Amino acid sequence: MNSISIKKFHESAILPSRQTEGSAGYDLHVCLPEGKSELLLQPKELALVPTGIGIELPMGFEAQIRPRSGLSTKNKIILINSPGTIDSDYRGQIFVPLMNLSETEFSITAEMRIAQLVVARYEVFTWQLVNELSETGRGSGGFGSSGSH
Repeated sequence: MNSISIKKFHESAILPSRQTEGSAGYDLHVCLPEGKSELLLQPKELALVPTGIGIELPMGFEAQIRPRSGLSTKNKIILINSPGTIDSDYRGQIFVPLMNLSETEFSITAEMRIAQLVVARYEVFTWQLVNELSETGRGSGGFGSSGSH
């Protein structure tokens, strides 16, 4: 099993956790400033929600911040930079950019699970400039070109 170094920027921060054995994502928890129990997210408002943690990924790995389905489908709270990428050389606190698409204010409480963190390998490539790209059946067909069913 691999391990990732993790730092708590605040004593009350909660380490990411998987909810089931088959979960690919580790839930990220809210870590509000000391003395604060909630953050009220007004309609159409954006907030960078602190998690209180930072990670040190091995070279060749990245982490993606992804939305939790219940938060978006039940409450219309979305992750606006989805997925958000954490590079292996980033050492700061992880923040989750959430936006309230509903018409009512939403209470983000301390320790609430607000997003998922998925760690994956990546490859490094060089770019080879060419005059032509190889032909495929799809060609240059873009958005919606492969049909709707």
